[in-house]
Amino acid sequence: MSKDASTSSGHQPNPNSITSSPGWRPARPAPPRSRSPPPLDSSNYPTGEKSLSGISLRAFLIGAGLGISLPITLYLLLVAPNPLWRVPFFTAALCLFHFLEYYVTAEYNTRYASISAFLLSSNGWAYNLAHSSALAECLLSHTFGPEGSYLAATASVRGVKWQVVVGILLMVFGQTVRTLAMKQAGTNFNHTVQVERQAGHKLVQDGVYAVLRHPSYFGFFWWGMGTQLVLGNVVCFVGYAAVLWSFFYNRIKREEKFLICFFGDEYVEYRKRTWIGIPGIC
Repeated sequence: MSKDASTSSGHQPNPNSITSSPGWRPARPAPPRSRSPPPLDSSNYPTGEKSLSGISLRAFLIGAGLGISLPITLYLLLVAPNPLWRVPFFTAALCLFHFLEYYVTAEYNTRYASISAFLLSSNGWAYNLAHSSALAECLLSHTFGPEGSYLAATASVRGVKWQVVVGILLMVFGQTVRTLAMKQAGTNFNHTVQVERQAGHKLVQDGVYAVLRHPSYFGFFWWGMGTQLVLGNVVCFVGYAAVLWSFFYNRIKREEKFLICFFGDEYVEYRKRTWIGIPGIC
């Protein structure tokens, strides 16, 4: 058989004979293409309102606070019973609240997921003072007050006072309503009163909004009242009620003026068939 015939019959040249030839050199790989980095919003830099480092730091601190305070609560409540379990419990509740404020905003209203969405400092000094006062009253009343004097007339079951149970139920209920309100409103929700109607802003009238026209305020009001029942604060319970009522009364009156401007008769009719759920505000 001839050489040409053997080649055409399917026999291929030996690759080793090619790579071992004196003049063979491996082909150089093509240089990698240079690619520009993706554009970055200036607000994501450390000093921006959506600073990634600022958001991650706050998320870490909130998570650490919840992770530390929750086990302490369970220990002081179940293992070594002490009325001061209320302090880490309140801390854990605050951590969860502030985490949910940012998380729900980031999930359902991403455009406004800035550092201020955590509400850690954007509520002003009065907000932080109120929580600090609540913790201080709880510590003082349970540390230096006469044993058993704190709401001694309140009935209890197995050592757990009824107002604690009611307080926890109010906290769970209030937090749930507020979180649902933020989720269902989506891009129509904002932590600040809007004085100009944004493009695409619509009046949400379903879900919790079918019953409550300001469910996020309703939720926070009763959540706040619940915290003071759990803490067993008498002074701060009255203080929270007065401050929260005054704040929401003025805010709702102002906000509804703009909502009527935005939606006209549609909001007027909506207001007639819904309620606010905070005593004395209608």
